[in-house]
Amino acid sequence: MDARLTESQSYPVAQSEMPAAVIERPSLDLHRHIAIFRRRLRLFLGIALAVFVATIVITLQLTPRYTATAQVMLDRKQQKVTDVQEVLQGGPPDSFAVDTEAEVLRSRSLAEKVVANLRLDQDPEFNPTLPPYPVWHGLFGGKGPLSSLEQQKIHNGVVDNVLRHLKVARSGLTFVINVSFESTSPVKSATIANTFADRYLLEQLDAKFDATRRASDWLNSRLGGLRAQVETAENAVERYKAAHGLMGLTSSEGATISQQEISTLNTQLASARAQQAEDEAKLSTARSQMARGSNGDDLGASLSSNVVADLRKQRATVSGQMADLAGRYGPRHPEMLKAQRQLADIDAQIQAEIRRVTSNLEAQAQVARQRTASILGSLSNSKGSLATSSAASVQLNELQRNAESVRTLYQSFLDRFKQTTTAQGIEQSDARVVSRAKIPVQASFPNIPLNLALGLLLAFGSALAAMFLIEALENGLYTSEDVEKTMGVPHLGSIPLAATTVDNRGKERAKVSPTRYVVDKPLSSFAESFRNLRTSILFARVGEPVRVVAITSSLPGEGKTTTCICLGRVMAMGGANTVVVDCDLRRRTVNRLFSEEPTVGLLEVLAGTATLDQALIKDEATGAHFLPLSKASYTPKDVFASAAMDRLLEELRRRFEIVLLDTAPVLPVADTRVLAPKADVVVFLAQWRKTPRKAIENALRQLESVGAYISGIGLTQVDMKEQARSGYGDAGYYYRSYNSYYGH
Repeated sequence: MDARLTESQSYPVAQSEMPAAVIERPSLDLHRHIAIFRRRLRLFLGIALAVFVATIVITLQLTPRYTATAQVMLDRKQQKVTDVQEVLQGGPPDSFAVDTEAEVLRSRSLAEKVVANLRLDQDPEFNPTLPPYPVWHGLFGGKGPLSSLEQQKIHNGVVDNVLRHLKVARSGLTFVINVSFESTSPVKSATIANTFADRYLLEQLDAKFDATRRASDWLNSRLGGLRAQVETAENAVERYKAAHGLMGLTSSEGATISQQEISTLNTQLASARAQQAEDEAKLSTARSQMARGSNGDDLGASLSSNVVADLRKQRATVSGQMADLAGRYGPRHPEMLKAQRQLADIDAQIQAEIRRVTSNLEAQAQVARQRTASILGSLSNSKGSLATSSAASVQLNELQRNAESVRTLYQSFLDRFKQTTTAQGIEQSDARVVSRAKIPVQASFPNIPLNLALGLLLAFGSALAAMFLIEALENGLYTSEDVEKTMGVPHLGSIPLAATTVDNRGKERAKVSPTRYVVDKPLSSFAESFRNLRTSILFARVGEPVRVVAITSSLPGEGKTTTCICLGRVMAMGGANTVVVDCDLRRRTVNRLFSEEPTVGLLEVLAGTATLDQALIKDEATGAHFLPLSKASYTPKDVFASAAMDRLLEELRRRFEIVLLDTAPVLPVADTRVLAPKADVVVFLAQWRKTPRKAIENALRQLESVGAYISGIGLTQVDMKEQARSGYGDAGYYYRSYNSYYGH
């Protein structure tokens, strides 16, 4: 259940004191927040100062660190030392490539190589296990030789420490990467930053060299297998050629030669047939002429014979001689006979030559026929060979294609192997160091101006947080507005601490007595607060007189008795016949007002051993009467629930205008719950900012349970100077404005 009371849970109260209407305030009430700030100003300043001083102390105690930065740029253009293609090509860098290379720079493998190169595992800055050992080192038995697992853990810790001090970041949108390292030594920071940059470039070269070497080794091993495949394929082609009579020729060449041979034979066959026809025609013509009785003189072959032509010339000459001889000597002349014999001999030679020519025509015709037959045979053979070669060339083509593909693959691998071998030793890095780290002259950590600014912000933030936290945890009632909104009952008034109403320049501030002060300074703001309380009480029940007032609180020490005495005195000085009855059987605090302890009091009156007049004590200064408790009085009986108490209250009502009952606190003692219903109103007091709200709520609930009429809550021991400074929402907030109105 919430500590605040809802309207339906409110207690019987004096409705005349409740506000007629709720004044709506803006959601952001700056005056309220200013008041809260002023209220907690000391806390704010204390926490802010403590945090700021702590920031300064911590900053001054921090070990200075120095940061050195090297710059690495990814080359967009690279030199081409050779025309061969690299195994690992860098290519033009893009945004993703730059980010990737930045991750490589901060990689653990690179950090391990830097640690090994610079022997950072021997540096106490990165290896806390080195002497001097930390205090806790001996607690875990770390004095013997380390195992391999422990050494690995130490090594990993060193690498982690190095990576924590490393910062790799891309410079804007450029291809430049900043490699920064922080260390307690400026020289060390520059050295490590430069080593990271150098090792990064070496890593790139090593990666390319390793890739080239691995590619060369793989190509070399692959070439051995391809070489064997080439030899196997070529041997298969040659064996196939030998088996099918295709030696010396490729399949395509074999088919082309056979075809060319057939074409040539066809041409030769046509020529041979033409020649045969010509020779047979000549022979046939010669035979026909000889069959018709020709002596062969008209044969074409003889006409073209030089021998026949020479013989005919000789015959002509001899014929001429015979004619001359016949005219000179006669037919029987020896010379004539000789000439005739010569002519007959020449004719015989001519006929023999003609027969030889005819025989030659027969031989030529026979040769032409044989040649034609030979060409036909060769043509048939060639056509058979072409058919056989065409059938064999299908498989040969397959073997040759296989051999050619293996040979081409082998040649490409061989060329790549030569290129890769040539490229070894001329690898280039895809990046270069554009700016080496310089030894820093100023510490980068701590950044004193930044730390102080952050410390100031932290101080203000912490102070504000603490201020609002304390305010949120505020468990007491601060202003009249808190009373009415939180408790749901009217605010009767605020009783200040007397000392806070005294002028600071006065010497009586530390010695002031509230009960005397209302008498000595009746026009003071302190006395006026009781007159305001009196007015709130008297008009608590509209239309009904208020005669008996029970004054109580939830806990002891809330100024209940002092308020009751001062209120009684003020009422008496105002002309009201007033009596103050001490009903707190355990404390008897009213007796402090008297110089001597009374011998009779309330209990004696109730017991009938003393009269009321004997027990009443009159205050000569104000005219107020007091009904105290004697020092020796004690009773285990419930005297307040007795008829004697009722008769006493009736008698007090008749004799006095105002009866103030100083009762015990509600929570620890049950007496008040007995007395409260007998009073016309109950005035509930709560110590300003001290009494817990839950205690007030519980006390009000207990009073409600017995039917007590609660007129409202009054705040006691209010520091008016503090209320005037930060009590926004309360009349005391304007104390400075009306303080001069009172007499002091």
